[in-house]
Amino acid sequence: MEPVAITNAEDPRLADYVGLRDPQHRRKLEGDEFFIAEGINVIERLVASDYEMRSVLVTSQRYERMEPMLSKQSCPVYIASRDVLAQVAGFDLHRGAVASAHRGPATTLDSVLPGCHTIAVLEGLNDPENLGAIARSARALGVDALLLDPTCADPFYRRTVRVSMGEVLFLPVVRSIDWSTDLQRLADSNFRMLALTPSPTAQSIYDLTRSPGDRIALLLGAEGPGLSTRTLARSERVRIPLRTDADSLNVGHAAAIAFALLAAP
Repeated sequence: MEPVAITNAEDPRLADYVGLRDPQHRRKLEGDEFFIAEGINVIERLVASDYEMRSVLVTSQRYERMEPMLSKQSCPVYIASRDVLAQVAGFDLHRGAVASAHRGPATTLDSVLPGCHTIAVLEGLNDPENLGAIARSARALGVDALLLDPTCADPFYRRTVRVSMGEVLFLPVVRSIDWSTDLQRLADSNFRMLALTPSPTAQSIYDLTRSPGDRIALLLGAEGPGLSTRTLARSERVRIPLRTDADSLNVGHAAAIAFALLAAP
């Protein structure tokens, strides 16, 4: 599709991109309808995914680089100056390229479980960047799906998608409605429930073995509070051994280590 030049930041065709740094506004605007991909590399991953694009907004300089890809898309492509992008987004969008895409129907646990051997189970993970980092590692290191509790951050929030480098778009992501029931369903489906914790009494993750056909659910909690007592009670506790003078690992780094040891790319 031929690109369309836009010179007015109040042009209604740019409504998808208004106030990108305002989480409350974005959640209200996007709902469960669409999400934003920011940056050339992330948009490239979006194009390669199964998500349907709504529109693309780029500077003329970015369009020159992206033209071979964008000229093949059926969605509208808008070109605007960097100043107009900044007025619309609410900050200097130095990457110069954003796109919006339909979220599609929610993924269900029923659709994920039959072909799933390794699942990352996230509880209380409300930092979008940590969630994005975990999604990126999960996709790269052989995790089949993510299961999020009701309090986790939006996996399709702009910063989450950006930090994941678009890899979250290639992972089935299930948002739980009934957390206790879904954890029990994993156990009933013969998943070995492994809860990652810094507790010195937990088993070292390096001592674990995985046989072909084993199903593993790796549970991770937010930095600080970690996993709830109830979730820990229904899981085996495992830890990543650290130097005695080191406090802890970022949850994204810890997840990557665990994925590399337990999943199968």
